[in-house]
Amino acid sequence: MRALPQDGADGGKVDHGTTPIALAGLGKIALDQHVPSLERSGAFTLAATLSLNARLADVPAFTSWDALQAEGPALAAIALCTPPQVRMDLARQALVAGLDVLLEKPPAATVNEILALKAEAARRGRVLFASWHSRFAAGVPAARAWLAGRAVRNVAVTWREDVRQWHPGQTWLWQPGGLGVFDPGINALSILTEILPCPLHLTAAELEVPENCATPIAARLSLAGPGGLEGSADFDFRQTGPQTWSITVETDAGHLALHEGGARLLLDEQEQAPDPDAGSEYDALYRHFAARLQRRQSDVDIRPLTLVADAFLLGRQTRTDAFHD
Repeated sequence: MRALPQDGADGGKVDHGTTPIALAGLGKIALDQHVPSLERSGAFTLAATLSLNARLADVPAFTSWDALQAEGPALAAIALCTPPQVRMDLARQALVAGLDVLLEKPPAATVNEILALKAEAARRGRVLFASWHSRFAAGVPAARAWLAGRAVRNVAVTWREDVRQWHPGQTWLWQPGGLGVFDPGINALSILTEILPCPLHLTAAELEVPENCATPIAARLSLAGPGGLEGSADFDFRQTGPQTWSITVETDAGHLALHEGGARLLLDEQEQAPDPDAGSEYDALYRHFAARLQRRQSDVDIRPLTLVADAFLLGRQTRTDAFHD
């Protein structure tokens, strides 16, 4: 593998056509979202995969970083979809090798890790994108625009899903650094920090942790912001039947609701038509990454991860029934 140059000798951009990118980690999120979006993308070509036990037809496959470096094709970027506990070293090696890096959420196992990677990317002139896919849901940009300039009074999040349906066999979720129910819950926090015109901070948290796990299966958060803003979040991995991914915001000038993870937007109870050209969340996410590569500009927002870290710091833990997948 060799890293393709991003800038010409005169400081101008080199046009390589589509950007050759590798995909590291071929779990559910990579196969369901990253691969289809890369196949549809006019900006990227999936040139290689890195996975211990999976591969894609007609794409060069490697089982270690050393093998990818020694034998892989020329690359400009890599998307890391591995569990967060093992992402730090791989991301650093990619940056050192001269690649731009996209990090699936959560971007790292700790706040300090992502700050270290941000600094490493800056030192080496590489683009680092800590991606939050839910920010690219169809209703989110319009929600942000509507809230701009309004005084927010209250926010409420209900994010309840069936872990067996959406995360089968993902044992890393229940290990230190795996986040448990915050793995989907951080999606809601990424939307909140994107759309609200004011900052939020955590004031309290209650975490329900299965007796055989290290991370919570359910969490309830209390939030606050300027001007008396109050907020709450209810995350639960034990939902069966219909799933719930909703955010409501009360302001001094109306009510906003996002449903289905941000796909549906209601303003004062009136459904808003989505952008017909928006595509999927991951289509938009890769368009954003391509634009950042063109500008040679990183995008590393740690606010969602910071809120989760604060929940672990302030949270009162209670033990609940053991979880078995």
